[in-house]
Amino acid sequence: MADAFRVVLLVALAAALLTTLALGLSWWMEPSRRMRRALLKALGGAPEVEAMAVGEGRACALNFDVEQVVVLWANGAHGLAYHFQEVDGGEIIVDGHVVARVRRGEARKALDVMAPDAEQVVLRLMFADARNPEFELALWDAAAPAPTGSPGEALRLGRRWLSHLEALLKG
Repeated sequence: MADAFRVVLLVALAAALLTTLALGLSWWMEPSRRMRRALLKALGGAPEVEAMAVGEGRACALNFDVEQVVVLWANGAHGLAYHFQEVDGGEIIVDGHVVARVRRGEARKALDVMAPDAEQVVLRLMFADARNPEFELALWDAAAPAPTGSPGEALRLGRRWLSHLEALLKG
């Protein structure tokens, strides 16, 4: 009887251990955590500003200490790092219309439209790179399976990105 109890106890402990390991691995491999780790690794430090579209598997971040903008896709498996001199500008696109823009050598087109009922808010980054001249990331997409946030939050994040881009283009 005591041997049977020990076997049942060992099986229960093994099952609990395996469950804990599976939950820990699931937490560690969660797409948003994986992309954040990839951004931190690519930048070599904490970003000033970052944006992620977990459903698309895309992310971008910039860091003034290392003077780089990093863009990632394929859930962080692929990406590019651009030095500030390679950044040409950025745009915020709401439902297919450019509502704000900052470009090297041009006056800023300020965000003067708030669209609380927008279907899609996209951040487009532009680079002096013939192979990859732009990178688009949906900050808000109502058609996504489980949209998080709101169009207003997406526009605020986009405006923050444009402010940072304007500062680095002037610098």
